[in-house]
Amino acid sequence: MKTYVTKPAEVERRWYVVDAEGKTLGRLSSQVATILRGKHKPIYSPSVDCGDFVVIVNADKIAVTGRRMEQKMYYRHSGYPGGLRELTLRQQLEKHPTRPIELAVKGMLPKNRLGRKMIKKLKIYAGPEHPHQAQQPDVLEL
Repeated sequence: MKTYVTKPAEVERRWYVVDAEGKTLGRLSSQVATILRGKHKPIYSPSVDCGDFVVIVNADKIAVTGRRMEQKMYYRHSGYPGGLRELTLRQQLEKHPTRPIELAVKGMLPKNRLGRKMIKKLKIYAGPEHPHQAQQPDVLEL
């Protein structure tokens, strides 16, 4: 028997809505990364983007354990000497409420052109509303 290899044309994409309110950041991110990659499907192939679209709502209401709100740091550099900037998780949520989830999921995807294609299927919104009703997304309980 020959090994089945998934072709990009055979992949059926579904839409899911995830409510992030009260969910732990890391656990939510790892489950969303699995769906974006397509590892939940029996036709999964590592070289093909088999994943589904995921819409995350209430991203500003995520939970973290311990003292991560003050201790978890996000770094960026301007490229100039002394240009290192740092924000705590609390500051990041106030400034850009969707970015902690985006960065956590992005870090769990492949670091190549396939991963860049997968992250485009993730839609994150700070509030409970989203503009993807036309796609008839299924509610996903994680």
